Amino acid sequence: MRTKQEVFDLILGVAGDDDRVRAVIMNGSRTSPSAAPDIFQDYDVVYLVTEVSPFRDDPAWPEQFGELMIMQRPDEMGDSPAREEDPYAFLMQFADGNRIDLTVYPIAKLDDMERDSQSILLLDKDGIIEPFPPPSDDDYLPKPPTPKAFADSCNEFWWVSAYVAKGLWREEILYAKSMMGYVRTQLMKMLAWYLGIKTDFSANLGKFGRYFEDYLEDDLWDLLLETYSDGDYEHTWDALETMCQLFRITSRAVAEHFDFEYPREEDQKVSAHLRHVRDLPKNAEEMY
Repeated sequence: MRTKQEVFDLILGVAGDDDRVRAVIMNGSRTSPSAAPDIFQDYDVVYLVTEVSPFRDDPAWPEQFGELMIMQRPDEMGDSPAREEDPYAFLMQFADGNRIDLTVYPIAKLDDMERDSQSILLLDKDGIIEPFPPPSDDDYLPKPPTPKAFADSCNEFWWVSAYVAKGLWREEILYAKSMMGYVRTQLMKMLAWYLGIKTDFSANLGKFGRYFEDYLEDDLWDLLLETYSDGDYEHTWDALETMCQLFRITSRAVAEHFDFEYPREEDQKVSAHLRHVRDLPKNAEEMY
């Protein structure tokens, strides 16, 4: 596996030798102050270039970065082709374990580029890019909920929970699991708000709850793990009930902190319905 220095030298060497590349920016976990370094970290790189199309149209160009295991060109995926001078990404996983996610970005659209708080400037051949402030996690911190966002999340959680119950009663495990994905989305959102309160919304919690374990109380972390079940119907029912318990605990805490109204009546009615459906005989001809 090539070392960090070898990969940096390669990224800057390719850019330095190519007149079409005018600047290099890096962001992502390798520039995040809170991300612990490990062997799986990507190199998230932007090349600011005079034109995008010569890079996009040259199938051999990525090969200079190393032997590829697999590459994805997300801007070519789907039915709509990439537009002529839009930014274009090469997601490159190499055979030696390194990965570079490299975007070529037209320098003519520099003013339209959104500044990522984790960005650092590695190269600027023309001295035209304003200096970046020290990298920070500011763009990746949880934001406090609005009253509407909180109410919407609660409603979606309890609304879709009934779909999960329906799928489990029908013994349609794939449908039930799919619906649980929507329920989990709201649970993770509520957990992020809950942890935001605990950390004064100053901690990067990571994508998909990557760092939740660092901040959640042990009993709540154990509950969260129990929400992940196998394909067994009873285990999935148990996981759904645990999701409801964990959502109830954290959403009530969020509501109390922000002086929001928690939908207790919805919670009580839906929770009773879930228990009823779980015990409903498979030959039932009426729900109630």
